[in-house]
Amino acid sequence: MVLIRKLLLAFLVLPFFSCDSDKDKQDELTWIGGQIVNPKSDFVVILKDNEVIDTARLDSNNFFKFSSGCMPPGLYSFTHNEYQIFYIEPGDSLMLRVNTTDFDESLTYTGRGSAENNLLIDLFLINEQENTLMPSLYRLPPAEFEKKLDSLKEIRMALYNEYDELHNLRKGFKPIAIANINYDLYSKKELYTSANSFNPNLKPEDYPKNFYAYRDKIEFGNKNLRTFYPYYRFLNRYFDNLAHNRTSGNDTYINRHGFEHNYHKIKVIDSLVKCDTLKNNLLRTSTRRYLINAKNAEEEKRIVETFKASNTNPAHHAEISRLAESTMLLTPGNKIPNVVLVNYENVTSDLHTVVKKPTVLYFWSAQSVKHFKNLHIRAAELKDKYPEYDFIGINTDSHFKKWQDVLRKAGYTKLKEYQLENLRDAEMKLLINSMNKAIILDKKGFILDGHTNLFSPNIEENLLGYLNR
Repeated sequence: MVLIRKLLLAFLVLPFFSCDSDKDKQDELTWIGGQIVNPKSDFVVILKDNEVIDTARLDSNNFFKFSSGCMPPGLYSFTHNEYQIFYIEPGDSLMLRVNTTDFDESLTYTGRGSAENNLLIDLFLINEQENTLMPSLYRLPPAEFEKKLDSLKEIRMALYNEYDELHNLRKGFKPIAIANINYDLYSKKELYTSANSFNPNLKPEDYPKNFYAYRDKIEFGNKNLRTFYPYYRFLNRYFDNLAHNRTSGNDTYINRHGFEHNYHKIKVIDSLVKCDTLKNNLLRTSTRRYLINAKNAEEEKRIVETFKASNTNPAHHAEISRLAESTMLLTPGNKIPNVVLVNYENVTSDLHTVVKKPTVLYFWSAQSVKHFKNLHIRAAELKDKYPEYDFIGINTDSHFKKWQDVLRKAGYTKLKEYQLENLRDAEMKLLINSMNKAIILDKKGFILDGHTNLFSPNIEENLLGYLNR
């Protein structure tokens, strides 16, 4: 919901998408519409290069339609609880259907322009499926790993060629599809490099001669791809590896959350990326990720200063400054912000009052049934091992009675379950950026760890260490 609110705000302040020419004709009217099954809100947001160009309301049958006489060809995106890219050209009439319970897998397109977009979603799903297999491939020697990637590319190219033969893919789209294929595979090579950065058995001479040949052809300022996730994701991973090479002790595992790594990453992005919009977005993403996981206020200040010296977007400056103010309050030694909670009996109390002993706060939503069940199972396991701690579950949904029903049916201990009275305020103060987030407090409500999660491999060691202080 926070994303939707931000998008709506952006819609109010950004100028409407406008045409440079007054020669638009009705037969060049471009539109995108479709049906949202199991909608999460009553509108769909349409974006170009991450800037809102319109919001389209759902009708009584959960259909929407957006049309324009001046949509330049290229990549756009839509969001309705989740986010996906689409390609469109003037005169297209693109219809989509998506079920929010299985968003990406259910997304299909019909109408003029559908072939290109069905190929994009098929390539996206192939990559998602492969990601579950990749960790095992990262253990292969470099030459064998490269052969596997060649096989994966053949699968993608066969799909591309099939679509092209059947639908005669359009000229403007083909470079985007090829970039999708290539940058997904380049990303896997960068991840292979990261995964083996600490492998003492791998030496430079073990890599095939042309293993990194693609790095010589990287475009650091492609305006057509600047918000395309395969390209954007690849650049992030590549810059992680470059930054790692510039830190001391670069034969160790890459700590993407560390100060030194992120400082060098900002410098690398600033020196290599030529497109200001792309550079600013990459700098913003990296700085946000660092701040959300940071644990040292002085280092956070230095990162923000470095970011502002490289980023030229005033809106990004304001956003990062606000985020840094919140993250610094969640560094160890500070008292937890005193947000208001609501218990099962619909009685409010403040967080400081609720904390009476060493406490672990964890956050969950009923929208993900499997995940909230796993969280509660894990909390119960940790409680059995570390009874000195309270484990308090905080629900981040906005529907009080549905939350009550979930608690009652699941049989959770109601005395250790709360809902947030003001979700937006709490999200900002506690930086609830994911459903894996957890916060560890001492008995007086002072923060021991403001950025962890119940499934962290270090959480048990940390819980025991805090008790022995």
